[in-house]
Amino acid sequence: MELKDRIKLKEINCDKELTLAVIGGKWKLIILWHLGLEGTKRFGELKKLIPNITQKMLTNQLRELEEDQLVIRRVYPEVPPRVEYSLTEYGESLMPVLRMMYDWGRNYRRNVIRKDSDSAAFVEDGMEK
Repeated sequence: MELKDRIKLKEINCDKELTLAVIGGKWKLIILWHLGLEGTKRFGELKKLIPNITQKMLTNQLRELEEDQLVIRRVYPEVPPRVEYSLTEYGESLMPVLRMMYDWGRNYRRNVIRKDSDSAAFVEDGMEK
């Protein structure tokens, strides 16, 4: 069910749930992070930055982010067509939140997870900057 349909059905009861519904999922935050830090990217560039995501999943996540007005998709009338993705004003407004989440995760890894010798796996999430 689409986000807007769930809102109409009042399945989302508060603003916290709405925020999680819009940015939730394994890949959306990482996509937003890269677009926010590095600016406009083409599909292939995003795929290289997030090597564990499938092409289908990246396509789906970008479509959802575009539908939720966090990402702009620009198609240039060239042969072959060039498509670029960038953050909207709403997407940009998430960057302080993403930065705080990144800082929290880094602190948690250092102070809680580091006790395990296998903390290096957390650097592979595509958000280390």
